[in-house]
Amino acid sequence: MTTRPTTTRPVRLGPRSVTALLLVSVVGLIAICWPLFADAGSAVTTHAADAPWLFAVLLPLLIAVVVATIADCGMDAKAVAMLGVLAAVGAALRPLGAGTAGLEPMFFLMVLSGRVLGPGFGFVLGSVTMFASALLTGGVGPWMPTQMLAMGWFTMGAGLLPGPDRFRGRGELLMLSAYGFVAAFAYGTVTNLYGWVTIGGGEAAAGGDGGGIFFLPGAPAHENLARFLAFLVATSLGWDLGRAVLTVVLTVTVGGTLLKALRRATRRANFEAQVTFEAPERAPASEAAHRTYVTYDVE
Repeated sequence: MTTRPTTTRPVRLGPRSVTALLLVSVVGLIAICWPLFADAGSAVTTHAADAPWLFAVLLPLLIAVVVATIADCGMDAKAVAMLGVLAAVGAALRPLGAGTAGLEPMFFLMVLSGRVLGPGFGFVLGSVTMFASALLTGGVGPWMPTQMLAMGWFTMGAGLLPGPDRFRGRGELLMLSAYGFVAAFAYGTVTNLYGWVTIGGGEAAAGGDGGGIFFLPGAPAHENLARFLAFLVATSLGWDLGRAVLTVVLTVTVGGTLLKALRRATRRANFEAQVTFEAPERAPASEAAHRTYVTYDVE
């Protein structure tokens, strides 16, 4: 019997996993972005206040489908254990900087984990970490599904970066730093879109125009886009910048050490080892039936 470890990724994306991830992403984008394209006389515009609650009920169910599908593709007990450890560490890191200029050290851990463990594991890890963090900090609410989806995308994107098996050294750290910087702003943009629509919808329902920066149901898409950009600058630019800069600093300073530790742990765990059986070359057929040979190829 010969055991050969394959690529160090405990979760592999099969056709069903890709389909489920696409389904969640499409539904999530529709749930987040539909107000930008709704007409003033549209039925959905008159129920803008109901959309966040529908989103909060629907999205966790879709994420559960993704988790179940990815698990069906080979997420063994060792992968589940690693998922639990990394999610717990990420959830514990998030409150350390919460409330201080958007400094959230969990983001650099998500970038490095997604890089080493792949996009499938990354999406599950990002979603589970944000869920655990919400439970830990008391941040459970209708906004949580948006945060889970955005963090899943954030971590999955790191796993889709080029050269996961060969690209090493300072060049890799610079690439991860650049990704973390841009993705930190993208995460803030997606999650802020929820608050922009919710608060703006309430202002419009009260007969106002949202102060010129909040969502105005029925307004042209370009006008609402300008309002959203003004909303980002006025409310979250400083927080997103703090998150992005901290992610870059931590990735450059301690990223190399953590990448080595994650890769070493993944190799030793030997996820998804492929097992093949073969008879020894020089043993008689009668003895080959009673002998088992085990060899390991270690990177």
